[in-house]
Amino acid sequence: MVDKVNVDVGGLRQSTKGLGMTMTDFVSRYDSSLTYDEMFDENGIVRSAYESVLKVFNDLRLNEFDTRGELRDQAFRDQGITFSYSGEERPWPLDLIPRIITSNEWETIEAGITQRVQALEMFLNDIYTTGHILEDGIIPRKVIATSKHFHRSVHGFSPSNNVRIHVAGIDLVRGKNGEFLVLEDNLRCPSGISYVLENRRATSHVFPELFKSNSIRSVNEYPQKLKNALIASAPRGIENPTVVVLTPGVHNSAYFEHTFLARKMGVELVEGRDLIVHDNEVFMKTTSKAKRVDVIYRRIDDDFIDPLHFLPHSTLGVAGIINAARFGKVTIANAVGNGAADDKLVYSYLPAIIEYYLGEKPKINNVETYRLDDEDVRKFALENRSKLVFKPVDASGGYGLVIGPHASEDELEQVGKDVEADPRGYIAQPVVSLSTSPTYDGEGISPRHVDLRPFVVNDGEKMWAVPGGLTRVALPKGSLVVNSSQGGGSKDTWVLQDKESKATNTHAITQIQQYQQQQQQ
Repeated sequence: MVDKVNVDVGGLRQSTKGLGMTMTDFVSRYDSSLTYDEMFDENGIVRSAYESVLKVFNDLRLNEFDTRGELRDQAFRDQGITFSYSGEERPWPLDLIPRIITSNEWETIEAGITQRVQALEMFLNDIYTTGHILEDGIIPRKVIATSKHFHRSVHGFSPSNNVRIHVAGIDLVRGKNGEFLVLEDNLRCPSGISYVLENRRATSHVFPELFKSNSIRSVNEYPQKLKNALIASAPRGIENPTVVVLTPGVHNSAYFEHTFLARKMGVELVEGRDLIVHDNEVFMKTTSKAKRVDVIYRRIDDDFIDPLHFLPHSTLGVAGIINAARFGKVTIANAVGNGAADDKLVYSYLPAIIEYYLGEKPKINNVETYRLDDEDVRKFALENRSKLVFKPVDASGGYGLVIGPHASEDELEQVGKDVEADPRGYIAQPVVSLSTSPTYDGEGISPRHVDLRPFVVNDGEKMWAVPGGLTRVALPKGSLVVNSSQGGGSKDTWVLQDKESKATNTHAITQIQQYQQQQQQ
């Protein structure tokens, strides 16, 4: 614990003591010594990337910070940007203190995640066609055969431009030494990108002064980049493909994102009942005549997308859509069956998978992972269960997670029984001391654990990573679970431009001007 923080801003060394009831009084009690902190080093000195941000907060009083938080919440309510937590509909939980990534850090992240998606794309194409990696014994055939998300119904054919991962979300964390690690891959229906864009818009409206002294890379290209990738994936011979976003409906927790992306891309938002398959072609019902659909950006899980191949009673998907894809009449993005590659047991083989296909070492390492289908490893893990994290291999959203040091005796006993009953269904990992970031907790600034989900878009010719991505923050004190479904929130994530770059953040400037005009009206 540090007694105070000295902030070097513009060559002026300022002490946080004696400034009155400002945010910096609470920074003086901020403990950055327990793990890697995004804003402060281990001695409590602000990192250079954050100096201008902390300067803005330096004289900000708590009531003003609360007022701006109310403006943020009202803006989110007005736009319907909410989520359901414990049965209550709340504004999307955005912490107003941004998370900053330097240009050098982003260069490392971008190289690592695009390398990973490239290898995963090759892996998926292989296991659904030739299976060379299985024949060569790089990954045991039974690992794939027993994966819940490996679907034989889509075996033997490839999409028109050989892209299965049109958009990926790669979850990253920082360890105690500040090194980025891959926590998991999301290759089915990765969510959260709408909040990346809305977080930027809200932060620039509520705190326009933060953007005046920083050159921040824009995130606004995402909808067009995604649309371009979807168009590029259309069946061969289609010049002006019709693209739609397929949603489960208004009751889905990510429905806001579905409507947001459809609106931003300028395409139709449809439900399963709006589509029909005839002669292996997909059509959209309209008030006049049916219109052929060429590309479906689906936000429905595999099990519900086609009742002829998966759950027979599903009313969310479209009967016959898998056959239409097999005959090359429609593209489903992301491809059905991608979950075989983001299975958490398969994740443990990613270093070998990258080396097999690309002849390279991973540019960003995995978290150390114990494969519990090995009897000796399982015995070791269960003997040390109070020190490890246990994860179901096919779960998401933080569900089923058992964090040993925070678990009760009953929970530890139960996870032992679950693992013994289904060793293939779980992995174990050491507890990663996630990095922290200053977060407003209603009384002041305190450290909260964060992760990062950057998004990669693949159009078949090149990959593009959204600068930054979604920073999720565990809002309850001491929590390591960042998922919004488990009480987590988010932050606007900035990637700074190179110092040599003369490019300016025109979007941020526009937002500031709009904000100032509104204040004058």
